[in-house]
Amino acid sequence: MIISELLAKKNMTPYRLSKLSGVPYTTLSDIISNKAELNKCSAETVYRLSRALEIPMEDLIAHKTVNNVPIENRQRFETFKSNVQHRVKDAGDLDFVIETIESDRIRKYYNIQWYPEALYLLAMIDYLCRENNLPIYQNYNDIRSTKLKTPVFSSSINAMFVAQNDEQIKEKAAKQAIPEFLRFNIIESEVRNVV
Repeated sequence: MIISELLAKKNMTPYRLSKLSGVPYTTLSDIISNKAELNKCSAETVYRLSRALEIPMEDLIAHKTVNNVPIENRQRFETFKSNVQHRVKDAGDLDFVIETIESDRIRKYYNIQWYPEALYLLAMIDYLCRENNLPIYQNYNDIRSTKLKTPVFSSSINAMFVAQNDEQIKEKAAKQAIPEFLRFNIIESEVRNVV
């Protein structure tokens, strides 16, 4: 399991990780011994462990990787977006941009055909660059020429649409979308308001 591997690499005991993360030792012990699945734990538990282990949440819950990109336990896109937004909030705009570019996670996701994740990260990078008056990173221009076949709306927009059966809900959301996300057919209007 990845936590055991990370503990070994960091020369850290489970007890020390429990203290650093604030996750109860019994919970951590269950995760390490596979009595509990990490990807079924609360977001708070995963978040605390990822912070203490200094790795992104999505990498922590993945068990196998291809070129350091998780291929098992792919999370829901809504969860992915939330994790990215939390990373931006925690790291700050510039550090997030630098870390994402240096990890080349956009290209890695794109190469394994995780297009929503790749395009969401690229949109976030482009948005943060615009917000901070930074030049656009040119190495992803080939990816910038693509977009998702169908628009991806947030689960809250989809729920409102289903409940009210009103196409104007989606039309209004698209009009309010952040341009960098809309370019890829991702309807995203708020990336900063995370709890």
